[in-house]
Amino acid sequence: MKLNPDMHLLDPLSPDLKKAATRNGFGAALAEIGAQDETVVALSADVSGSVQMSEFAKKFPGRFIQVGVAEQNMAAVAAGLAYSGKKPYIGAFAVFSPGRNWEQIRTTICYANANVKIEGSHVGLDVGEDGATHQALEDVSLMRTLPNMTVISPCDFEEAKKAVYAAWKSPGPFYIRCTRNATPTFTTAETPFDVGKMNLLCDGADIAVVAAGRLVFDALLAADALSREGISAAVANMHTISSPDASLLEKLARKCGSMITVEDHQVKGGLGSAVCEALADAYPARVRRMGMEMKFGESGKGSEVMRKYGLDKDGIIKAAKEEMGRKKQ
Repeated sequence: MKLNPDMHLLDPLSPDLKKAATRNGFGAALAEIGAQDETVVALSADVSGSVQMSEFAKKFPGRFIQVGVAEQNMAAVAAGLAYSGKKPYIGAFAVFSPGRNWEQIRTTICYANANVKIEGSHVGLDVGEDGATHQALEDVSLMRTLPNMTVISPCDFEEAKKAVYAAWKSPGPFYIRCTRNATPTFTTAETPFDVGKMNLLCDGADIAVVAAGRLVFDALLAADALSREGISAAVANMHTISSPDASLLEKLARKCGSMITVEDHQVKGGLGSAVCEALADAYPARVRRMGMEMKFGESGKGSEVMRKYGLDKDGIIKAAKEEMGRKKQ
């Protein structure tokens, strides 16, 4: 596997990669922009520590609102603050925001195109021990259908910071999907990040793997393992799920002939669906969607649960080999 030099990535095989949750990147960037912009305010639903808003609250107590366990009120209050010229960021577990307050997000934020930024933390099977009730596997589907909403799923700590800055500089609603557990940081400050544009991390000719969130790293590991067996796999990071990069998707589909999408989310309505929709308009091609097969998760260590449902390096390798076998038939 040869990494794209334009991406300025760290070696994903290095044992020295630092690990951090994307929620930590969100919190770090929020505190930084809070120091630069006095109109930035933050609201949490009694989970400021968990969603990494504590540093902002400590530095700017007059601009932090602890709403309590009231996610619906939080969305409406944030909308009102946005109407008055503030730049509110709201944070909660994704099963409750947008899971519980979707109607308020739709009507008070998206309908008015209010400048509210939403952090949905503790997403997917990665939450692990918290179990099925807290493993948000439907949040992307909920949010990407809303007009005016930009949905971003950062792949690591650095990209999460860039997503927060991009949201700050862009008017309108944003949803940033964050992990609970620490994952390897393999992108750098120099790695490009443009809303709506995929990053081609490594090129390939046999099969294309399009991933988002924490599974981008697993996709790279899988591509390296596949290359050692003579299979050339391209890996693309589609961090902006609400705006698929149709141009690059078409290029990969034409070059490779088949594609695999990988996400820590239900297979319906998420990344895979967005890719299929984009290709249907540009260049219809075979797409194998990897994700939760319309099931609820279960308790266990995040990595163990991900492995059980095939959402890891080995699962991607297996799927790629099966797709290669199909191409030869």
